[in-house]
Amino acid sequence: MKVKMRDTSHRREQIIRMLKELGSVQVSHLTSKYQVSPVTIRKDLRFLEQQGIATRSYGGALLKKNILIDTEITIDHKQTLYSEEKMSIGKMAASMINEGESIILDSGSTTVQVAAHLQNKQNLTIVTNGLNVANELSSNEEVNVILLGGTLRRKNMSFFGSCAENTLKDLHVDKVFLGVDGFHMERGITTHFESEAILNRIMCQVATEVIVVTDSSKFDLICLHKILEPSAVTKVITDQNIPSIYLEGLRRLGIEVILVTV
Repeated sequence: MKVKMRDTSHRREQIIRMLKELGSVQVSHLTSKYQVSPVTIRKDLRFLEQQGIATRSYGGALLKKNILIDTEITIDHKQTLYSEEKMSIGKMAASMINEGESIILDSGSTTVQVAAHLQNKQNLTIVTNGLNVANELSSNEEVNVILLGGTLRRKNMSFFGSCAENTLKDLHVDKVFLGVDGFHMERGITTHFESEAILNRIMCQVATEVIVVTDSSKFDLICLHKILEPSAVTKVITDQNIPSIYLEGLRRLGIEVILVTV
């Protein structure tokens, strides 16, 4: 019994940490992560709700304070979260890129995985504001890399500002692969930084296809600055733990949802 109680306490501490870092958790993901039943996870979330830490929502729970996520973690920290999901999403996204295409890769920990899986592609032009993405592609001689200039934002190692915006406005690309911090059916696709939201909107305006690449933890999160409405997206690539209400809602909007299994 002591071992079981210790395991329960440890699991709940980890769930609290995830809530503080991500703002929300999903029953399906926690069930898979801890290899316990959905009933057990719901008991955990009910306990956290009783403690005033979480508010239960459809398919999971939200951090009690607010579903608005007002803190941003660094790119290095992001890369340690849901790394297997991001790798699988990146591989799937890369498989959808055809030789000869022009592509925008947004900055982020998921889009860098798209770049990492382009080794066998030829005659590509990749436009990016992500320093990590450009570094990943620097040794690939088959890819022409355009790094948008501007001011470097060190927290996520990306460039922003009028220089990047003006360069983008003169381009047209086949596809943009957009990383997101929050994805909410009513509040839209959001990010923490206003200038990044502006740049992301321009990326979407100059692309024929808008493809969101995100692990399932980002669904139901809301950040301060809106990029665009979900209906403006062409495709979403995510993992199998996407909440069913989002999977169904996106498909009702006519958006193709591509699921990867981890």
